[in-house]
Amino acid sequence: MTRDLTQSAIDRQNILNNTQAIEIISSKLGLNGLLYNDEYKFTTKMVADIYDVDVRTIKRYVENFEEELGHNGYVILKGAKLKEFKELFGHLMSANDDDVSQRDTDVPLSKQNIDNQSYKKIKALAVFNFRAVLNLGMLLAESEKAKQVRSLMLDVVIDTINKRIGGSTKYINQRDEEFLIAITREPEYRKEFTNALNLYLDMGPMKYSIYTDAIYNTIFIENAKEYKAILKLEAKDNLRDTMYAEVLKLIAQFEIGIADEMQEKSTELGRKLKPSELNLLIDNFAKKRFWIPQIEDARAKMASRDYGLRNIIHQRLQNYIGALSKEDYNRFLGERSKDLIDRLLENPELIDVFKRLKDR
Repeated sequence: MTRDLTQSAIDRQNILNNTQAIEIISSKLGLNGLLYNDEYKFTTKMVADIYDVDVRTIKRYVENFEEELGHNGYVILKGAKLKEFKELFGHLMSANDDDVSQRDTDVPLSKQNIDNQSYKKIKALAVFNFRAVLNLGMLLAESEKAKQVRSLMLDVVIDTINKRIGGSTKYINQRDEEFLIAITREPEYRKEFTNALNLYLDMGPMKYSIYTDAIYNTIFIENAKEYKAILKLEAKDNLRDTMYAEVLKLIAQFEIGIADEMQEKSTELGRKLKPSELNLLIDNFAKKRFWIPQIEDARAKMASRDYGLRNIIHQRLQNYIGALSKEDYNRFLGERSKDLIDRLLENPELIDVFKRLKDR
């Protein structure tokens, strides 16, 4: 899947929230800024020089994308902070650094009467941190240097994920510490559901796959076959082994909840349910208001994580795709993330789970 960073705010934010990738990009670019409050800062002129564009170009992009850039580290220094900044770096600043000063902006910059001490007249100064500089590089369509930086960023992101997980993203969900808890409880809840289907539904053996699909469709608008096709799973793959912990937990809640409802309804009727009756039961169960935020959250997590980590789009969940948070990147790629086998070695009492999952 080709990512056009100049067009996609989600793709831009996914890179900027990937702290592991940002550290590598910083090392490779080796940009030298002004160290202020333990963070390198770059003036408008410095950013223009980095991308070999005119200062006015940078200002135009800032005006058009100020909210996004501000979210990622663009700030305007005023008052005491500006005074401190000028005391530290004023001798390194030029007139062009004055992004929002009181100079006459109607007069062309080249014709303004500016002396070497003009920085002292600056009343407000725009500065960018490294993330904001990269953010601009992802926006600058007319800059060849920015294009090269975008290519570097995409390569680093891919390499970072590959090195961390060994190439395949199929089981990247298992690197989350919450996954092990969810998957160890899953068989118990699943058994409650299948037992309920056996005891309370008057239907042949196809009922197990049909009503499992009914739950999947309710939660993430895909059946098992569609989900496997999207993730390119093989026939032997257990699709739940690829699901995120939050999705597994919600499936479990649905399964045991519907199992209870089936038992109650069957007892009330004094017989097994017909498929049409179970269909209505599931529909009414899913429409209960307390499920709405949980289903929305599960869809957003599945759509966003699969897009950001697996480079996969669930077509029916496209409207749920958002940028991954720094927390998500840490969960699946950072220090908190681990291979499943490493977690099992730390918890030998769960070795049975490993035996079930190892032949994936």
